[in-house]
Amino acid sequence: MLKIQDVTLGYKTKEDVIKSVDLNICEGELAVIIGPNGSGKSTLLKSIAGNLKPRKGQILIKDKSLSSYSAKALAQRIAFLPQFPTVPNDYTVRELISYGRFPHLKWTGKMQSTDWDIIDWAMELTHLTTYANRPMAALSGGERQRAWVALALAQQPQILILDEPTTYLDISFQFEVLELIKSLNKKLNITTLIVLHDLNQAARFADRIIVLENGSVVLEGKPDKIIRNGKLESIFQITVGIGKDTYNDCPYLIPLKSRRTIFGGGDRFKNLSPKRTKCPS
Repeated sequence: MLKIQDVTLGYKTKEDVIKSVDLNICEGELAVIIGPNGSGKSTLLKSIAGNLKPRKGQILIKDKSLSSYSAKALAQRIAFLPQFPTVPNDYTVRELISYGRFPHLKWTGKMQSTDWDIIDWAMELTHLTTYANRPMAALSGGERQRAWVALALAQQPQILILDEPTTYLDISFQFEVLELIKSLNKKLNITTLIVLHDLNQAARFADRIIVLENGSVVLEGKPDKIIRNGKLESIFQITVGIGKDTYNDCPYLIPLKSRRTIFGGGDRFKNLSPKRTKCPS
């Protein structure tokens, strides 16, 4: 479905962020990208979504180069949810989701009854039907994320790309959103690519985990293989214990301690001691 061939990426004022990456994402697969901060995860997603042109190499959808698609044709195939999507607070849920139909509208730009049917279908799948006329500002974090996923579904994409969709959500909403995405991936056979920071969530929901470090793919494979690979400790600079989640049949990590030195500088700090002041009586 998706091929990344020898792709190098960067921005105008920076050196290469992604360096000669090769990846194949299979049709219907749910792949999760993990890696330390600054490893190039979001940059790679932007390029796959068509928002950043490679300095070298190419990205293909079904063996056709991304650069050969028009913006409209690409939006009919790829739905991309960035890390911090924004919408005017007075938009209703239904109005937001309706924007997912724009790539499919005819030259008149008018919505047809079939478009509204698809919007209703997307709301039903994401359990938002009763929220249709509610302003986005009145929604919880998890409900907002579901609305954005519904917008993406209304595009009827072949590929769904999400950059840290659980950011700022509490644990309950994180699982609500990820369980929804996993369910839609399997039910609709949508090829799904997600960036996550939580290694245990990656292990729980991914068909395959891809590990980036310093702009390069250093590991990829099934969750059990990746989580049990000792390289993760050096990549993330943590010491971990590894167990088995028998309920979900996947491995899990127990972070034990950081391997990073919090304070550098050695002898510069040896003579420093905290100043103590008396509390007023």
